[in-house]
Amino acid sequence: MDIMSAAGSLHLAWRYIAHHRVRTLLLALALGLTLALPLAVRTLLRIAQQEWRARAQATPLVLGAKGSALELTLNALYFRRQGVDTIPAKSTRLVRDTSLGQAIPLHVRFHSQESPIVGTSLDYFGFRGLQLAEGHTLGRLGDCVVGAEVARKRNLKPGSYVMSSPEQVFDLAGVYPLNMRVTGILAENHTADDQAIFVDVKTAWLIEGIAHGHEDLVKTADATQIQEKQEGNVVGSKAVRMYAEVTDANIGGFHFHGDSDTYSISGVLVVPKDAKSQALLLGKFQNGGEQQTLQLVQPPQEMDALLATLVQAERFALLLLLLLGVAVVLIVILVFALSFRLRRREFATLEDIGISRSTIALVKTCEILLVSAASLAIVAITLWLVQHYGAVMVRAGVQ
Repeated sequence: MDIMSAAGSLHLAWRYIAHHRVRTLLLALALGLTLALPLAVRTLLRIAQQEWRARAQATPLVLGAKGSALELTLNALYFRRQGVDTIPAKSTRLVRDTSLGQAIPLHVRFHSQESPIVGTSLDYFGFRGLQLAEGHTLGRLGDCVVGAEVARKRNLKPGSYVMSSPEQVFDLAGVYPLNMRVTGILAENHTADDQAIFVDVKTAWLIEGIAHGHEDLVKTADATQIQEKQEGNVVGSKAVRMYAEVTDANIGGFHFHGDSDTYSISGVLVVPKDAKSQALLLGKFQNGGEQQTLQLVQPPQEMDALLATLVQAERFALLLLLLLGVAVVLIVILVFALSFRLRRREFATLEDIGISRSTIALVKTCEILLVSAASLAIVAITLWLVQHYGAVMVRAGVQ
């Protein structure tokens, strides 16, 4: 009899919830999301701590312009383009001349749609342990290797082309977007490298406009492209068409202007030989002199400081979410109480047809339990999404 009573109560509760499914869904969403928020925030912060700390620990030192050490770290680790001043390309040689470690240049300024374009050297791939899933590495000026996520989102293959995006909608400086040939696709490694496009530093300078390519004006038959000739030199006119793509046929027409030591880069990844070399490098760049405009930062320390701030913010946020959760639970209790009060005539009718008050109380309990179960399901789904996509959200959030 008790089993039948329980089954009947559950059936009545389910029929009522199914009839008022929109109201029940809203109630379950409000309760479930409120319960899930503190857990999701905590889980997301733990993922961020693991992600940021692991990448920072794998990057001993970063050399860059004096300013915000954190911005420089985010630029070198996650290719964040804003907030970092450039340094001259000769800064890479300053590290190499010490023979205390490896120096890998980075030029992170440009992008293609939402993907950062990272100008670097082939040493970067070995330093990060990046492997090619398809194609081959950079072969010449104008080539690029794309991360796994970029290739997947944009359906890129070796032989495809990607176009750099202008920094401004109307680029009055005349720096043309560069159409780059994709030579390889990197294997997925679940880091910021999956979301980047890698080129040689010279290709980044080509995008910047330091270098350009055009038809040989000495051999050209189009007189409109020549402004004047003087003492064996040919001065081009505004009619000279700049190449927007590097090919095997026109690569000889590309050339750089000025001293390459003065070309800009955003930073240098410094990999010291050992702990002693690291200490010597830190001392060298703290002594001023030629390096007075440069700073050598330690990403692990910068990330630890950032994470310490996040932990303090997390405690404050969790306290606010806890108070919000208590308020929502009280509101849900009030909603149930008002609902049961409005349904007094319904419950009186059930008593008139012979259903006991204990069974009616069980019906109410089943309704509360069903809504609670739906709320817990929403909590589980939310946490599953955070667990599976949290790392991607963290990497995208710092770019």
